[in-house]
Amino acid sequence: MLFSGVSFLMQRGERIGLVGRNGAGKSTLLHIIAGERKASSGEIAKQTGTTIGFLSQDLTLDVSFTLRETAMQAFDEVLALQARMDAMHHEIMTRTDYESDDYMRLLQDQHDAHDLFERKGGSTMHADIDRILTGLGFMPAEFDKPLAQFSGGWQMRAELAKLLLRQPDCLLLDEPTNHLDIDSVQWLEDFLRNYDGAVVLVSHDRTFLDTITKRTIEITRTKIYDIPAPYSLYEEIRAERMELQRAAAANQQRERERIQKFVDRFRYKASLATRVQSRIKSLQRLEEIEVDDEDTASLRFRFPNAPRSGRVVVECIGVVKNYGEKKVLKNVNFVLERGEKIAFLGKNGEGKSTMSKIIGGLETLTSGELIIGHNVSIGYYAQHQAELLGGHNTVLQVMENASPPEMRPRLRSLLGAFLFSGDDVNKKVAVLSGGEKSRLALARLLLQPYNLLILDEPTNHLDMLAKEVLKQSLMDYDGSMIVVSHDRDFLDSLTTKVVEFRHGKLQEFLGDVDDYLREVREGRRAEVKVTSDEVRVTSKVTSKVTSDELQVTSKVTSEKKPLAGDAKNEAKKLAKRLSEIEGLVDTYEKKISELDLALADGDLYKDVPKQNAILADHAETKNKLDTLLTEWTTITEQLEGLHQ
Repeated sequence: MLFSGVSFLMQRGERIGLVGRNGAGKSTLLHIIAGERKASSGEIAKQTGTTIGFLSQDLTLDVSFTLRETAMQAFDEVLALQARMDAMHHEIMTRTDYESDDYMRLLQDQHDAHDLFERKGGSTMHADIDRILTGLGFMPAEFDKPLAQFSGGWQMRAELAKLLLRQPDCLLLDEPTNHLDIDSVQWLEDFLRNYDGAVVLVSHDRTFLDTITKRTIEITRTKIYDIPAPYSLYEEIRAERMELQRAAAANQQRERERIQKFVDRFRYKASLATRVQSRIKSLQRLEEIEVDDEDTASLRFRFPNAPRSGRVVVECIGVVKNYGEKKVLKNVNFVLERGEKIAFLGKNGEGKSTMSKIIGGLETLTSGELIIGHNVSIGYYAQHQAELLGGHNTVLQVMENASPPEMRPRLRSLLGAFLFSGDDVNKKVAVLSGGEKSRLALARLLLQPYNLLILDEPTNHLDMLAKEVLKQSLMDYDGSMIVVSHDRDFLDSLTTKVVEFRHGKLQEFLGDVDDYLREVREGRRAEVKVTSDEVRVTSKVTSKVTSDELQVTSKVTSEKKPLAGDAKNEAKKLAKRLSEIEGLVDTYEKKISELDLALADGDLYKDVPKQNAILADHAETKNKLDTLLTEWTTITEQLEGLHQ
């Protein structure tokens, strides 16, 4: 039994974090709320017409559609309305019975359909699609690619984009950040904070939960605990409540013992019989104070002491990595010294995992040189565990295949420390959950001592407690480490340097993830300043584009190089579009200023139709402006990449 007697009420606009250990039933509860599974007993009641959007961990996308076509599916109702409006418009244009009741009804139907079209976002749907796809990390050049050309993680982003565009009354999101980079996670936080509907969020990302949610529901040992607080505050409240319960239970037990002692001492004294009976009845009336159950099962491990390596652990010189025509790493230089703990950060697809695999010996270089230092032994933890563990093997066989002879007698004990006990060790890897595969891969890392750990998204599928144990173990680890992760709470204070991957290049930042994010935020504010009064574009393209090179005078781009061939032609196209955008931005800004003046006129609000028309025009123009600014940022980055 996963849970029993679970009841709670969700109001419009609430932000709820649904938490609990792996296997507690969080995903199952979301499936039940979404109507995709039936509860053994009880019911889910919702208001008539309530719409629910569910992001499951199991994808059901048709990959024959392009990314844009997939996003457009969110507007099926709007597109049907548009077709109906077109048909009515055609009929109106061909009729001449202008005074008939039927013609008047047709005009009214067209007006009602147009009103519904506007309320459903018909006039802004294309801008909304561009905005949300860009926010989730897709490039405009990818919008018309078939989904089949994207990895599973990017397909999950496409499904999330479709859900966000539909704007259901209730969003159910099951681990939405697992396949997002830090930039996209922060964008999603902003989106969900301003979302009109309710959100129920399953996540093991503490920072993500604390940023978005105001209420936490925990499933533990078949029950739920429901407290109106974000996750970190919820933990404090739960701990305080349990401490009070334990104190009250201890006091009650002492009172029981005191009364029982009196009863036992004077049970057979006739003169005190009445008092004894009174005490017995008071014992029977005492209701036992229950202390909340706490699931304390957790991993127990520490990494073996790292053998001493040379001072330089890894050195990359002019490393280039291409996949066909796709250039992932461009002339990369990188040094990792003994004892350093480094985080690889950047957008998905920028080369973080590729670089990790190159250093771990799982990928070859296109060109350049990789030098592994003296006496360096590498332990590699892969993001996609199933590919490396072998689905046909059992848990025990995975460990036996990787174990040195002297560790064989200790394998069952080691697996027990990772919560694989009894017959669990005979489970096939193919039937393990994501969390179980992660635990097994971690256990395998402990079979021999390494002095360089490479961890690619180690927290995916781990619950809160397991992540805390892993983080503490890594902080105690005395070797060198490279970690690829988007989990800010996990990275906090774990690393001393951040390496950002951007356009195939690497840039180093001293400090942990918070220092990096703060520096990036400040840098971006310096690059682009957008106010309500004016748009200042700090990247301009000179009006003269020679045949030899395109000069891009951008504050973002610090180094320029001559361009030739396809790169020069691409830069010309981008520069032309950038110039067009600057002109459109100026036009839309002027229009918004004019509309602002109109909205400031108090007499306007006496004319409701005119007021609604101006408000709709203002919203549409603002959306167009936002889309242009997003495109401007993308093109600026592309130009920067061409000139590096």
